[in-house]
Amino acid sequence: MIVLDMLKEVKLINVEINNMKKLLLILFMIITSSANGQSPCGDNLCVVQFNAGFNETNKVTWVGKLTDCSNKFIDIQTNTTAAGKYKIVVVPTLVIYNNGEEVDRFQANIMMKMEATKEEVQEKIDEILMDSF
Repeated sequence: MIVLDMLKEVKLINVEINNMKKLLLILFMIITSSANGQSPCGDNLCVVQFNAGFNETNKVTWVGKLTDCSNKFIDIQTNTTAAGKYKIVVVPTLVIYNNGEEVDRFQANIMMKMEATKEEVQEKIDEILMDSF
């Protein structure tokens, strides 16, 4: 009887260890596959505008006029994985990337309108450039 109880305990411990291994593997996969901070622009200094077709009227039209950086537009309505991948919770959202990493983020208000100005975003870009010297 004692041997049987010990075998049951060993089996339970093995099950717990296997469950912990699975949990660690899942956690590792989540951490390594997370795109938080990973740039859709490569290593360039870049401003990405995330918006959606249904919010076209609130598109940030001045993004293309920013200087010393490239820019990109991602429509989360057509690119359905982008919102989760880049953790977009409201549109429009502007994300500044530098050297492949997220540096700053500007999000719309509750009315889905961008409150940040071109000057504020350009100031952040200029600050990033100055910090690189």
